[in-house]
Amino acid sequence: MAHIPVLLDEVIKYLDPKKGETILDATLDGGGHSGAIIPRLLPGGKLIGIDQDRQLLDKLISSFSRQMRDPAVAGQFSIFKKDGNLILVNDNFRNLDKILKSLKIKFVDGILFDLGMSSEQLENSGRGFSFLRDEPLIMTYKSELGPEDITAGDILNKWPEEEIFKVLKEYGEERYAGRISRNIAKRRKEIPFATTFDLVEVIKKSVPHGKKRQRINPATRTFQALRIAVNDELNALAEGLEKSWELLNRGGRLVVISFHSLEDRMVKNFFKEKKNEGAGNILTKKPISASEQEIKINPRSRSAKLRAIVKL
Repeated sequence: MAHIPVLLDEVIKYLDPKKGETILDATLDGGGHSGAIIPRLLPGGKLIGIDQDRQLLDKLISSFSRQMRDPAVAGQFSIFKKDGNLILVNDNFRNLDKILKSLKIKFVDGILFDLGMSSEQLENSGRGFSFLRDEPLIMTYKSELGPEDITAGDILNKWPEEEIFKVLKEYGEERYAGRISRNIAKRRKEIPFATTFDLVEVIKKSVPHGKKRQRINPATRTFQALRIAVNDELNALAEGLEKSWELLNRGGRLVVISFHSLEDRMVKNFFKEKKNEGAGNILTKKPISASEQEIKINPRSRSAKLRAIVKL
């Protein structure tokens, strides 16, 4: 399935990119949002795109290269050049201050965070994000692991049962976190967890039979919780929001799309804090959700919530 950018029209509306501006896409993913933003910045503007997944960036270089062949934008881009109109960076957005400093960019005019996963990562990364495919239990956004990185397999096979329970309860808001964590601890004593289907089997045994026919798959919350823990997503978001605010020009806009209640709560509270300080004006009184039409086309947009704020 091709990646479909969520709430694209709303992102353009609230980010309001203009010719000559510098925009930061902190979560490039499939490049759908950036692909629509770039033409609005030319001539003279600049887009910086950040993503942890090197595999995604390699594919985006090819995608943007095809876009460059359009006579309307041909010759306007410089891939991976610091003085170009398009700069792609393989890193975590929690380091965006260091990234911009290395590029000698002091401030930007708009910042976008799309906290959802791309279809490419979910379906083709081979890193165990989907409970529908039997893949290694990795779940890192980074395609190349370093010695400091942990995997979902590390958590399931090595972490204490109480820590696994905490992850499932807090990050997944999983009602049956106790049963699942107990059965994980039992299973690993006999056979270590190796693939996603090993985990799915334990979840199926842990969730009461009648609950297996609910609207979302019983494995959804557990997989979500492990992904958040592996990538330290909530702490990264807290750092990213604070740093992004410092790097916004006056009049600059910050737009965040979240898919998880904990993320949305963090964004909501951060925006309220800036408003109460007199530093920002919230543009979305309530979070913007996908229309019924968009949900039909892209079911993954169902849980998306967009919030926007302008720096005063």
